[in-house]
Amino acid sequence: MNKAEPRTSKLIPSVLFIATFAAYYFSNSHSGSFYDYTFRIAGALLHGELGLADRPPDWLNEMIPLDGKYYSAFPLGSVLTMLPLAALKHLRVIESFPGTFVAALLAGAASLLFYLLSARYCDNIKRRLTLTLLPIFGTWMWANLAFAGAWHIALGFAVVGQLGALYFILIKYRPMLAGLCFALAFGNRTEILLLAPLFIYLIYKHAPAQDAKDGVSRWQMIDRFVALPIALGLLTLGYNYLRFSSVFDFGYARIPGVLDEPWYAHGIFSLHAIPLNAYAMLIETWQRVDGFPYLTPTGFGGSIFLSCPFLIYLFRIGARDATLKTLAWAAIAILTFVLWCHGNPGGWQISYRYAMVLLPWMFLILLESSTKRVSPIEVTLLLASIAINAYSTWLFLWTKYINS
Repeated sequence: MNKAEPRTSKLIPSVLFIATFAAYYFSNSHSGSFYDYTFRIAGALLHGELGLADRPPDWLNEMIPLDGKYYSAFPLGSVLTMLPLAALKHLRVIESFPGTFVAALLAGAASLLFYLLSARYCDNIKRRLTLTLLPIFGTWMWANLAFAGAWHIALGFAVVGQLGALYFILIKYRPMLAGLCFALAFGNRTEILLLAPLFIYLIYKHAPAQDAKDGVSRWQMIDRFVALPIALGLLTLGYNYLRFSSVFDFGYARIPGVLDEPWYAHGIFSLHAIPLNAYAMLIETWQRVDGFPYLTPTGFGGSIFLSCPFLIYLFRIGARDATLKTLAWAAIAILTFVLWCHGNPGGWQISYRYAMVLLPWMFLILLESSTKRVSPIEVTLLLASIAINAYSTWLFLWTKYINS
């Protein structure tokens, strides 16, 4: 082996983080400071308030007016992640929400965690880089996270939180840190809480034998994992009650006019919404337009398989750990069911932005079924996926398409 290879391999995580951060940071031609719902609420929370006293700008049309205050439908976890930035604004270190910076930081962290997780399966650098670059640059994550609105930032934290929890279970066993990361994930996207049994099973299964010898049981490891998520869950229920007099009221149905929209005719969540969401996520194609650029996404959905042709390898047979692959498919099924029950597919977006939360589990499946050698077809599909999403990102964040 070349002596330079170990040194080069050690540099890869740092280079990957920096390159990803730079690519995402410069992907957005806009300031990323406009859709700062959680940042504003975090600023109010620093002053002991749960809502804003002053009317927010008109573009923040999802703020909830109630009893002279303006509240957000984002969960408590999303607000807490913004507290450090709100503190920096209070100290006058920053003036506005640094959305593009946060999005780039999350993308860099995700790329690092994807790469570190891949070490569980192989030491082939080409294979590891192929699978690491895929979710970062070869999926809808690129355009949507780089948009850097509060919704996209929350999805970014959910992705990083899940990756962190998996890393501190599968690679470096630290149940308390895994619990912190899991809390970060479901604190930003509440549906991820439904994956708690899967994570608890992984904590139990992967407990080191040495812990048992030292008198630390698997159940104690589980206790360490669930402590912080339970604390955040209870705080969230209290946060809901103080705002809306109900522990289970997150406020989404209180957004002005939201229940008048046709796709919420059966409620915010309904089985009636499944066909629309399934079509938007799996089948919907781009649309032809008369002038340049001739082919564009719809802005309200788009097949994830058209956005990322490489995902065909999700259906490759075989696994190093069949149980883990089954759990990953179970996680995808659970999250997808909840997302499909939501009234609409969301917008303005490239492909199906909510499916970002599926990427950590898709990554595990691709790792489980991957071969040691990267085939020419895989390289071709990876490059095609990156090209599609580079075009989507340019179209979404650098042209008038975003305002059309």
